[in-house]
Amino acid sequence: MRCAGNLPAETTSFVGRRRELGEAARLLGVSRLVTVTGPGGVGKSRLALRAAAAVRGLFPDGAWLVEASGVQDPSLLGHAVLEALLLADSTARPAAEVLVERLRDREVLLVLDGCEHLVDACAELVDVLLRGVPGLRVLATSRQELRTGGEHLLDLPPLPVRPSPAGGAAGGPPGGGAAGGGTGRRDGDAVALFADRAAAVAGGFRLTPENEAAVAAVCRRVDGIPLAVELAAGRLRTLSLEQVAERLDDRFRLLTGGARTALPRHRTLRTAVGWSHELCTPQERLLWARLAVFADGFDLDAAEYVCPGGGIAAEDVLELLGELVAKSVVVREASDGVAGGARYRMLDTLREYGAGWLRSLGEEGVIRRRHRDWYLGLATWGEVEWFSARQAETGERTRLAHPNLRAALDFCLTQPGEEQVALHLAATLWFYWVGCGHLGEGRVWLDRALATAPGATAARAKALWVTGYTATLQGDLERARPMLEECRRQAVDTGDDLSLAYAVHRQGCAALVGDDPARAAELFEEALWHYEKLGELNSNVLMAMFELGMAALFLGETDTAGHWLGRLREVCEEFGEQWAYAYCLYGTAYAAWLAGDVRTARREARECVRLNHLFRDLVGTVLGLELLALLATEPGAGGSPGDLREARVLQGAAHRIWQAVGIPLFGSHHFRAPHDECAARARAGLSGPVSAEAFREGTGLDLDAAVARALDGPGPRGAVRRGGRGPRTPGGLPARGRG
Repeated sequence: MRCAGNLPAETTSFVGRRRELGEAARLLGVSRLVTVTGPGGVGKSRLALRAAAAVRGLFPDGAWLVEASGVQDPSLLGHAVLEALLLADSTARPAAEVLVERLRDREVLLVLDGCEHLVDACAELVDVLLRGVPGLRVLATSRQELRTGGEHLLDLPPLPVRPSPAGGAAGGPPGGGAAGGGTGRRDGDAVALFADRAAAVAGGFRLTPENEAAVAAVCRRVDGIPLAVELAAGRLRTLSLEQVAERLDDRFRLLTGGARTALPRHRTLRTAVGWSHELCTPQERLLWARLAVFADGFDLDAAEYVCPGGGIAAEDVLELLGELVAKSVVVREASDGVAGGARYRMLDTLREYGAGWLRSLGEEGVIRRRHRDWYLGLATWGEVEWFSARQAETGERTRLAHPNLRAALDFCLTQPGEEQVALHLAATLWFYWVGCGHLGEGRVWLDRALATAPGATAARAKALWVTGYTATLQGDLERARPMLEECRRQAVDTGDDLSLAYAVHRQGCAALVGDDPARAAELFEEALWHYEKLGELNSNVLMAMFELGMAALFLGETDTAGHWLGRLREVCEEFGEQWAYAYCLYGTAYAAWLAGDVRTARREARECVRLNHLFRDLVGTVLGLELLALLATEPGAGGSPGDLREARVLQGAAHRIWQAVGIPLFGSHHFRAPHDECAARARAGLSGPVSAEAFREGTGLDLDAAVARALDGPGPRGAVRRGGRGPRTPGGLPARGRG
C-alpha cells in the first residue's frame, strides 16, 4: 500500500546514523516538535527524511516535506506549507489559520527543512500549528533551535571516522534498512560513506586493508562532515586516493598556517567545499556560482538560458552540469516524467557558497535578472498555453517552477526600477493563481506589486483586473469593485481597449455574484463585443461566455443561455480547452436540471467535478458538488426514489470545501438556489437527527473523499471514516493538484 505524503525517493544509499535514527524515532514518540540541529553539510536533511520515512506509517494522513530554504519572504512560509501539502486555498485568510482548519482532524508528520534563515517565522508558524492541530508532529531541521514550547533537540554530530573492518563492500543497497543501511560498524560511518560514494564515481573502488588508513585520514581531515566526505570521494574520478589525501592536507595546512589543531566545524566544511571548488575547472566554478541563483530545482533549459556568457557557451552547459553532478556539487533529482526532462538541484550549503562567489564576481544582479527573465518567459508562455490541450502540463510545469517564480517576484519587488515587471509577472500568473488553487498567495503578490508601482501603465491595468477577479472569487466584493473601477477608468483615460474589455468583463463577474444578473449580462455582452472586435480569444473570453450563460439562466432566458453555453462548448472542443469546459459542464448541468433532464444533469455535473478536481479549482469543484447534492434528491433510473441522506452528506462535504474558498456560494442568492432547494427537500423527507448526522458525515470527508463520494456513490454505510480518511488517491491529503 502506497503511503501518503510527498517524501522524495532516495537517489543514493543511506550510510550509518543508526543511533541518531533511533533517537529521532524515540523523540518523535514523546515530543510533538523535534528539531535536528547541526552545522551545514552534517546531513540534517538526509537524516530527517530517512527518519520520517521510517515512521510515516504511524501517520494515517502522511509525512510531508516542506523545503523552507526556498522561501525568502517570511509572510509566504504558510503558503509554502499549503503548497507542499497540496492544500489549495482560495480565501484571503492568513495561511496559518487555513492550515489549522484544514489539518485540525488529521494525523500528519510535517518535515520542515532548512529553517535557519526564517527561524522566527518558522517558530511562530510551528507554535500556531501545534496548538491548533492535536494530531500534528513536526520534524524540523535548522542550524539553530527554534526555541518554541515543547521543542526537543537532536544535535547531529559529524560521522565517526575510525575505519571499518577492512575489505568491507563499499556501500549498500539504496534505501538500506530502516536502521540506517550502509556498511561497516558505526565507528566507521565516515569511512563507509567515503567508500560508498567513491565506488559510485570510480567503479573499481573497494575498501581494502591497503587503503583504509588513507581513507580514514581523508575523513578525519574533513572532520567526518558528510558533505565534505562526499565531495572528497567525488575527486576520485580524476585523482588517486593518495592525491586526494595529499592535496586536501595541503589545502588545510595553507588555511591554518601549519597548525595541527582542529578547525571549527563551519571552517572545516568551508575549507572542504573551497578545496572542491578549487579543483573544478574555471568554467565549472563559474557555472556553480551562476546555478546558485535558482531557489530550488531547475531543468536544463533554464540552466542553458540563465548561465551562459562571459566564459560559458550555451552548448557547454550540459557537459559542465554533468561534471558538477559527478563531483556531487549538483544533484540530479528523480523524475516522474510528468513535466518531461531531468531536473537538478543544489544542496543549500553549496548554493550558499556559490552565491558568495557570484557576489564576489559582481554578477549577482545580472544573473538574477536573467533568472527573472526566464521565469517571466515561463509564465508568459504558460498564459498562452493555458488556452490549449496542454493545460494540465502547463499547470504542472508552473507548479515545479513555483519556488523560482517566488524568487523572481521577490527580485522585482526589491530591485529599484523593476516594479512594473513585478506587476506584469504577478498578473500574468493569473491562470496559476485562479486555475490551480493559489488565490491566496496570488493576492499577496498582486497587492504587494500594486502598492509599489503606482501610475497608469498597461502592467498596472492588468494587475488591477486580475486582483479584482481573484477578490471576486473569494467573495471579497468590497476589494474587487474599486480595483475593477480603477482599471476601467484608467483604460478609458489611456485608450487601452483591451484592458477596458477585461475590466468590464470582471465587473460583470462582480455583478453576477452580487445578485444583479441583468446588469451582469449587459457587462458580459459589452466585454464579449470588445473581445471579438480586438480578436481576443483565450480562457478568459470563454469564461465570459459561461458567465453570460449563467446570467441568462438566472434571468430565466434559457434560449440565450443555451446559445452561449453551446458556443462555449464548441470552442473548447476545437482548442482542447478543459478548464473553462469544466465550467461549461456546470452550466449545462444546471440548465438540464431546470429542464427536468436529470440524467444529463448528473452526467455533466459529475464530469464538471472530475475536471475541476484535476485542476485544483476549488470553486468549480464545490459548485459541482452543490449541484450533485440537489440531483441526489431526484428520482433515479426506473423511478427509484432520490437519496435524501446522501444529498445531505454531499452538502456537508461542500460546506467543508467552502471554508477553503471564501464566502459560501459567494453570498449569492442565485448561486445558492440549488443548495436551498436541496436543504428544503431534505428537511421535508428526513428527521432532524438523521439530516444533521448525514451533514456531519459529509463535513468529515476531505476533498479526495468528497469527490470520490460524488463520482462513485457512498458504498457501504460507514465505509468512509471521519476526519478525511476515506478513499484516497496517491498523495493522501488532497489528490495531486487538489487541496
